Amino acid sequence: MIDPELDKFYNVRAAIPDYMNIFAEWERRAAEFSQTVSGMLDLSYGVGERAKLDLYLGENKDAPLHVFIHGGYWQAMDKSQSSFLANAFWDAGVNVAMLGYDLCPAVTLRELTEEIRQAFVWLWYHAGEHGYDQRKIQISGHSAGGHLVGMLLATDWPSYGLPADVNPIHSAIAISGLFDLTQLVPTSINNKLGLDIDEAKSLSPLFVEPQNICPLLLVVGGDESSGFHQQSDDLEKVWGVKLKQLDRMNAANCHHLSVVAQLAAKESPLFQWAMHQLKS
Repeated sequence: MIDPELDKFYNVRAAIPDYMNIFAEWERRAAEFSQTVSGMLDLSYGVGERAKLDLYLGENKDAPLHVFIHGGYWQAMDKSQSSFLANAFWDAGVNVAMLGYDLCPAVTLRELTEEIRQAFVWLWYHAGEHGYDQRKIQISGHSAGGHLVGMLLATDWPSYGLPADVNPIHSAIAISGLFDLTQLVPTSINNKLGLDIDEAKSLSPLFVEPQNICPLLLVVGGDESSGFHQQSDDLEKVWGVKLKQLDRMNAANCHHLSVVAQLAAKESPLFQWAMHQLKS
């Protein structure tokens, strides 16, 4: 049964009437970026049809790598629509990877999460080949992508073949992330996810332990619903005692879609936080 209040909290498009215009602007900016910067597109990291990533590499082959995971409630959107977010990083000399992944219901959310883990392992092991700094891989994600950032931080990387004596993720940013998926079970979002409470809990960063200890920034748009603020507030309380650095940021005058565009704004506190970590 649908809970009307929760459904309203997480119905992003209903809260942003001009969302189609915003998506069109994203695609325009993405096309402009792709005409300016030549990327290595659709590199396969897994077997899924959409298990591919794009790499935008600068001249400094030992520079850090920023990895972005798009949103869309795990059932919509594509990496190409977000490529404009790479622009500010690329201008600052940071390499960028944009991750794609198969969508629900073609895959389960658990399978999707495993794909993202495969993508990170691929990026880790291909650092030498492509020339970015394996010690400085920063991850970020928006909405559903913020959830996947949390799940990457909760991954036991040695079981995926990565060294046991390092934290492979250097720093992380979760923008308008979803960390307690039990809140989504009684909403229309779950129609294509098919989660029950137990599965939702097992796939929620809020209920799992962080394994990769690194600086984490939780960002929410100041104009977003209380549901999204609560998601980050709850994770801050639980993970804040487990991580050495967990920062919380409310982006003033931003809604669920405009907040992620702050990654492309060099003067924004969000972008400045990301660069400060990569320089440390």
